[in-house]
Amino acid sequence: MAEMTVYEAVGGDPFFAELAAEFYRRVRTDEILAPMYGSDDLAGAERRLFLFLRQYWGGPTDYIQERGAPRLRMRHIAYHIDRAAQKHWLACMRFALDAQRLPEVLDGILWNYFTQAADGMRNAADPNPADDPEQEASTPHDR
Repeated sequence: MAEMTVYEAVGGDPFFAELAAEFYRRVRTDEILAPMYGSDDLAGAERRLFLFLRQYWGGPTDYIQERGAPRLRMRHIAYHIDRAAQKHWLACMRFALDAQRLPEVLDGILWNYFTQAADGMRNAADPNPADDPEQEASTPHDR
């Protein structure tokens, strides 16, 4: 008997559709994230997130058929993603994930992925080096 995928364990399409919808409800009002989208119509972004997540976790492969390989970092390189943007993204996703009320094990699996993915998307230094311990450690004043 085959093991159940995360996609199946969380309930498939309805789970990922609601997760993406709840995430973008938060993004619409976020002072850092909303301006990155440049419009009030986030339906396309919401759909792409839904397609990506359901495929990533073992569901249908519509994302790759429509958009090709995910290449997340490349697709996000045009956006200024510093530690503040990362924190806001994670806050919106944490809210969306909490709204789904998953069992702790499944929540942990998804949250671990989201935190790692958000860290991998950071592509800009923070305006205040004190906000970024990695950046602060490499400043000239320590030399």
